[in-house]
Amino acid sequence: MEWYPRHRRDLPWRHTRDPYAIWLSEVILQQTRVKQGLPYYLDFISSYPTVQDLAAAPQDEVLRHWQGLGYYSRARNMHHTAQQVVSEFGGHFPGSYAELLKLRGVGQYTAAAIASFAYDEKVAVLDGNVFRVLARVFGFTQDIAAPASRKVFQQLADNLIPAEQPAEFNQAIMEFGAIQCTPAKPDCLFCPLQTECYAFQHGMVQELPVKSKAKAARTRYFHYLVLRHDDTLYMRKRGPKDIWEGLYDFVLHETESAEFSAASLVKAVESMGGLVATNRVEEASTAMRHVLSHQKVEARFHPVWLSEPLPSDAAVAAGLLAYRASEVERLPKPVIITNFISNSVF
Repeated sequence: MEWYPRHRRDLPWRHTRDPYAIWLSEVILQQTRVKQGLPYYLDFISSYPTVQDLAAAPQDEVLRHWQGLGYYSRARNMHHTAQQVVSEFGGHFPGSYAELLKLRGVGQYTAAAIASFAYDEKVAVLDGNVFRVLARVFGFTQDIAAPASRKVFQQLADNLIPAEQPAEFNQAIMEFGAIQCTPAKPDCLFCPLQTECYAFQHGMVQELPVKSKAKAARTRYFHYLVLRHDDTLYMRKRGPKDIWEGLYDFVLHETESAEFSAASLVKAVESMGGLVATNRVEEASTAMRHVLSHQKVEARFHPVWLSEPLPSDAAVAAGLLAYRASEVERLPKPVIITNFISNSVF
């Protein structure tokens, strides 16, 4: 609490008690660094100053603003939650931790952050930074990835938080973990908790916190068929229960290896009723790699010029619509698609 006022970063969501603004910042920063998330927060708060504005926005537009942050289910949940706040709570966020948990996509951490920052409720936050600080200072060796460990850490954090300054304490311990007690190179030499820190005193700073390793990510091989005719581009909208639900991409063929032959490409196009313009043949792109939380994607883009437009029934069957370049720019897309388009001439 003494360290925080001297070292905290000046961040816009720390100057408000508005639960909407606080909630917005927490959703954006859940799996995002502050440096990356700050421009998105400023964009969202400018585009949608109130929860009513966000609730009324089309989902495609919200996803477009979110583009680049990944974890698109968070954006869809965020949009749904805004609508829930408007329809079920009269446009006002619930005023307690217990009630906040009823909102879609609002878990224990986010509910605790909103309840303490907006309403001064005495409930401790537990994020990665807090887990790390507590594990090192108190010498906790429980696996922080194990669900059973959360109860132990939550009880400790709840015992530490002062009733008269819950918001300040939560902000302080999170900030301490973010810029002082960092994962790889904590600033132990100038740490005010050095003499009390179990990890420092026992040479265990690099060993704590204990976190079991996730399974090795598997590699998937994507081959996108970039179907074009004249100045139009064929794209499709990803469906429900998809990691990229609501985003737009091209016809996709997934293979077991990085290879996708010319014969396979022609066959794939013809199966959709398309005719390849053999006088306009382009090479496939070099492999573009994209790392997701549980898998690695190696994607190649195959430009395909059509000699005539796709038959409308065939396009509908494939879930494809024709868009001009200016329209494609406005569609929400996965980062890997955006990167390809930004480096191509359309």
